[in-house]
Amino acid sequence: MDCRSDCGACCIAPSISSPIPGMPNGKPANTRCVQLDEQMRCKIFTSPLRPRVCGALQARRDMCHTTRDQALTYLIQLELDTTP
Repeated sequence: MDCRSDCGACCIAPSISSPIPGMPNGKPANTRCVQLDEQMRCKIFTSPLRPRVCGALQARRDMCHTTRDQALTYLIQLELDTTP
């Protein structure tokens, strides 16, 4: 499945513990990544600086649903369910 245009849910909802350019301590959950551009696309998508965890997260119908809001809701709940 390809990413939906103007979504960026996976660059907002999950926490990322790996350093990201511009966010050396990673990214807290429900926080917009500094690498997310105006079109809600990752500016470092093809860069080796992109965290491995970001590259491992693949768009899936059950995660992305049919709208950005549904994807955010799902991913925020997944973050809550997997945070100790």
